[in-house]
Amino acid sequence: MAKELDIDPGQELDSPVGQPPAKGDHRATVLVVDDEAAVRRVLVMRLHLAGYRVICAEDGEEALALFHQEQPDLVVLDVMLPKLDGFAVCRRLRAESCVPIIFLSALDAITERVAGLDLGADDYLPKPFSPKELEARIATILRRVGRGSATAEPREVTAGQGVLRVGDLVVDTNRRQVTRDGERIGLTYTEFSLLELLFREPGRVVPRAEILEQLWGYPPRRAADLRVVDVYVARLRGKLEPDPRNPELILTVRGTGYASQRTGEQALAAAAG
Repeated sequence: MAKELDIDPGQELDSPVGQPPAKGDHRATVLVVDDEAAVRRVLVMRLHLAGYRVICAEDGEEALALFHQEQPDLVVLDVMLPKLDGFAVCRRLRAESCVPIIFLSALDAITERVAGLDLGADDYLPKPFSPKELEARIATILRRVGRGSATAEPREVTAGQGVLRVGDLVVDTNRRQVTRDGERIGLTYTEFSLLELLFREPGRVVPRAEILEQLWGYPPRRAADLRVVDVYVARLRGKLEPDPRNPELILTVRGTGYASQRTGEQALAAAAG
């Protein structure tokens, strides 16, 4: 079992929190937003040792100002913050950016987790947590989305299989873009990765546990972990399906997972049975 976050309030840092990086520093930048100084100290130390640049904010307004100033590659965001709470900060960031966001919260209720993911967060880690687990989740997300996620426009990448046509959708896996009738549909990196995974083999039933491990990099340890997958499928349906309540592109296989399109209905029926 992972060791819980052990914080020494008197612990000192080797470098000041939130100071601008030295010129020529090309490490990935992580913005840590938490109103507890002890949590910030531990995360700065651990993430520095893991090879990241770290900048810190202690309230929501400072977080937004630092985000615009530094354009970090990932944001670690506490929910309970002064001035603007984490949900409000996430909503503002998502209005302009695809930057990956990991929520931290002492509130482990599924409703809180769903609320955060519904706003477009990429992951949600309840407090107390293992710093090692947070580092692993950060590394997994940054491997998937790469650097420069703070920019609103998707980056050019070399990975992918080209252009897929799914009904009236055009899915460009090289540019990580989806269009319908020439109009681009805005997807976060996690949403696009989920779409790509489901449509890689049309009709194949993809278990929820496999989706969690492929996209988030960890196996389900509790029922709430699998809820992350359900929330993201619902978000994707809301953006892609003409009628999300009667999906035709992403189908649910009760008790198992999800499958794309209606090309595998017999297989779906067998799996559901």
